[in-house]
Amino acid sequence: MKWCCIFFTSLALLGHCRALNNGLALTPPMGWLVWERFACNTNCDADPDNCISEQLFMQMADHLAADGFKDLGYSFINIDDCWMARERDSSGRLQPDPERFPHGIKYLADYIHSKGLKLGIYADLGTTTCAGYPGTLGHIQVDAQTFADWGVDMLKLDGCRATQADYETGYPNMSRALNSTGRPIVFSCSWPAYISNPNYTEIAEFCNLWRNYNDIRDSWQSVLDIILHYAQIQDKIQPFAGPGHWNDPDMLVIGDFGLSVDEQRAQMALWAIFAAPLLMSNDLRKLPAEAKAILQNKEVIAVNQDKLGIQGRRISTSLYRNPGLGEAEASQNMVFARPLSNQAVAVALLNTGSFAGPHNITVKFADAGLKTKMAHVRDLFEQKDLGTFEETFTATVNPSGVRLVKLTPVSGDHYVYL
Repeated sequence: MKWCCIFFTSLALLGHCRALNNGLALTPPMGWLVWERFACNTNCDADPDNCISEQLFMQMADHLAADGFKDLGYSFINIDDCWMARERDSSGRLQPDPERFPHGIKYLADYIHSKGLKLGIYADLGTTTCAGYPGTLGHIQVDAQTFADWGVDMLKLDGCRATQADYETGYPNMSRALNSTGRPIVFSCSWPAYISNPNYTEIAEFCNLWRNYNDIRDSWQSVLDIILHYAQIQDKIQPFAGPGHWNDPDMLVIGDFGLSVDEQRAQMALWAIFAAPLLMSNDLRKLPAEAKAILQNKEVIAVNQDKLGIQGRRISTSLYRNPGLGEAEASQNMVFARPLSNQAVAVALLNTGSFAGPHNITVKFADAGLKTKMAHVRDLFEQKDLGTFEETFTATVNPSGVRLVKLTPVSGDHYVYL
């Protein structure tokens, strides 16, 4: 069938991709990233509990370790922009803001490591960061060594204030510089987000993960835009995802302010299907119970972290038309599928609509890559077996909601990689 052939082609391409071989990020990284929730709040006098400071990161590390997240694989505490002083030190090294990080980054890294967690940090390839702090252009080797000396475990390298030529040389040079330090540092690139026609073969050669779309916002429209974008460009990006190199659709905004519970489930489900990094950006000190349950769902996390490492794809789209309202009021129902280990497949049934109540959405087992007519179906959010079905499964899906199920073939030839 057509979709199976596409996936066979994808796997063949993947085998020829030269990926960064530092032995890191063999499954999508999981953890917490400050940016969407706390942005560049540097006013610690007016807002000491929410400003970008060592106190904030230490508190988030405390909660990541104590509230069950670490045990499920959430291991990174990631700094973003606005942590730096406005000038480099006398030796040309980056330095943290002395008032907001009075003990320095090495102290913070040691604290985070004492919790059994890892520290991620931010820099920018250009002349300055996006927020105007010192950039890495002309300082790649010294910055890589500085991060290694501090005990950093992941670097996110942004691309503000840089040129096309800077991207083409700077990201590979930073990859080499990080490797030359001898410290294992996961490398997160923003390279494809800043260029019109990314060469993913080259990007996968030098980066463990890469941003390739707009920054996420705390709204369903932002989340949906990313989902639709990933579906539209899946033929370009899906073949390059795999152990050690991942497409990054940006942070999880689950537990913030802009998403309903259904929409939070939808983001978690699609990020699992996409084999995306699970980097929360929320306030772990005030996380609602329903958001925590979504983020800590072991069966959904297992889909995201599946060792096969194949990114899922959209396999079908259908329009739901409300009679009498015309084409303009039509909404899309979508089915996404991701092959898993042990010949199973995860399927997300997504209702993008916002009217007319729940929709019935059907997945055909053959479209999802199953060769058998019969499959066991399990609802992963409800953690409930739904029974054995023949050839298709239909679920009722709420507006801007999702049903995430696992299909396990009953017998026979089992599975065809899509």
